[in-house]
Amino acid sequence: MNWLTAVNTRLSRWAMYIACTGLAGLVFVVDYSVIMRYVFNNAPPFAEQTALLLVIIVAMFGASAGVRDIGHIGMDTLVVFLPARARKYVDLIVNCINFTFGAVLFAGCSLMAESVYPMTIPTLGISTAFRYLPPIIAGALIMLFSIEHLLALFADKKVIRSWH
Repeated sequence: MNWLTAVNTRLSRWAMYIACTGLAGLVFVVDYSVIMRYVFNNAPPFAEQTALLLVIIVAMFGASAGVRDIGHIGMDTLVVFLPARARKYVDLIVNCINFTFGAVLFAGCSLMAESVYPMTIPTLGISTAFRYLPPIIAGALIMLFSIEHLLALFADKKVIRSWH
């Protein structure tokens, strides 16, 4: 399990770096678009689609890093009142749901990417399938991170968070 934790720690960090870079790029593209549109009356045609791709990148990679760091939305205020054994079952259920979500995200977006591959985003000149690449990667990461959490749960170990 140590090798999985080491790999997941690096992957989680890189997911967060990609999300942060995407957010910085999103700020730049939106600011550039606003300035070009309202100051120079010359809106760039690529800005909206680029911003959409960056939002997808930020959301998907940020969400996958959040799953690894146990930063996803939870009902911790209720769970802390449960006995230790019941908390373990809740953790098991949550991690199974996370894994299932990652699997559905991966499979669904893979099918969508395959079906729209011949189509292009006109303003960017790239395949529409690129919109589905971040969710495909994020789905794989979420499954991998959920496996780590499940293994740690069965081994009665606490998962080490990437940023702490």
